[in-house]
Amino acid sequence: MNRSEPDPRVSPEAEFGAFLRSSREARGWLQKDVAQMIGCTPTHISMMETGRRRATSRVARGLDTAFAMDRVFINKALAAESATLLEGFAAYVAKESKAIELRLFDLGIVPGLLQTMDYARAIAAGAVRRGAITQDQADERVAVLGRRQAKLRRSPAPQVHAVLDESCITRPVGGPGVMAGQLDALLAFAELPNTLLQIAPVSMGEDRAFDLPVNVITLPDRSLMLYAESAIQGHLERDSGAVAPMITAYYQLQGLALSQAESVAVIRQRRKDLP
Repeated sequence: MNRSEPDPRVSPEAEFGAFLRSSREARGWLQKDVAQMIGCTPTHISMMETGRRRATSRVARGLDTAFAMDRVFINKALAAESATLLEGFAAYVAKESKAIELRLFDLGIVPGLLQTMDYARAIAAGAVRRGAITQDQADERVAVLGRRQAKLRRSPAPQVHAVLDESCITRPVGGPGVMAGQLDALLAFAELPNTLLQIAPVSMGEDRAFDLPVNVITLPDRSLMLYAESAIQGHLERDSGAVAPMITAYYQLQGLALSQAESVAVIRQRRKDLP
């Protein structure tokens, strides 16, 4: 009987699939046996084994339980996920949850840590429609974002400074209902005791300090880390000395941006135009 043999060198998904198949066959199990144990279909198992479908965190955890392995499948799934992220992002996220202070700047879309799940799903759905990612990858992106947000809801909470280019609140994403919910979430964010929210108005023109999304975090030892990205490339800077000038640029951005009170007023005005 002919079958598709995944080449582990082709992709992280193929490597995961080859490991799953070899582990299953070593135990004499059929695909339907594994599917029954983790609550999916044999077709789903087949597609993972041939590298055509990425394992979600839920599925990977189920496989670890079924095969009595200690986070082997979940670690392989996370490695496959990281391989598709822009360079440096996975390492940045690993430190983000430990930060005592975060400074965020974004343009075009609301920063991920401030997104509602409906807004995040709409962004991911757009990438699926463009053929940039699969639906499984979209679901996992939203799940990863949810985990990032959850890790920041801790005590004591980190200080979070967010400067949003005005385009973040004027660009429609997901329809009026989704945008209304997102703007409501931003207003709620601004009321928290550990946050500062500012809008960088279009009128700033060339005086806006950054032209790309930038995240700067301060770790418990007071060291700094910066992550910045374009559409196709990410850059992680771990040298505090190299990051320090970016802190100065961020302060300059904040100085020219609207105050939080002014920013909240702008968001509320925009909110009035939505249902």
